[in-house]
Amino acid sequence: MGNVFGGGGEQSLHLSNGGTEAFIDVLMLAVSDLADDVWDYRFAALLTLQDQNVMRRGTVGFDLQDIAWGTTPHRRARSKDFVLRATALALSRHRWSELGYDPPFARDYLYQFQAMVESFAPADAAHLVGDFPGPDERAIASCPQHRILSALPHWDGCFLCTRPRQS
Repeated sequence: MGNVFGGGGEQSLHLSNGGTEAFIDVLMLAVSDLADDVWDYRFAALLTLQDQNVMRRGTVGFDLQDIAWGTTPHRRARSKDFVLRATALALSRHRWSELGYDPPFARDYLYQFQAMVESFAPADAAHLVGDFPGPDERAIASCPQHRILSALPHWDGCFLCTRPRQS
């Protein structure tokens, strides 16, 4: 079983459950440190919904065309820029030492995602079919232990907190 992250057209990123975990983990570390706008926190909330330890393995993923990028060209460009900046920061191995494991294929996943986002042309949010978190659903809580945005108070912690303990 795996998960799909769509690029709004023919491009998509098909990841195994382990690949999904690594991809979201490294992206979430970067998003948590860059977020400073309501939209950024909404995107962070979308990423928290990809936590398979909470949502179940093989049941996550999203498509770029289902994201509410903004209602004006300026807002859409700003939102896209945020995702690209977060991806670039993740590619620099930002905070990867905190993961407790080495994600060997995460850079490849991030490069593929970056290419999808770069080639994607966000449209006005009027025709969305997906479940992009609204302004009231944004991830504004930060795990005090790990400094990672999370779905607190709905879940008990960030993705590092909800990860099963290794024996």
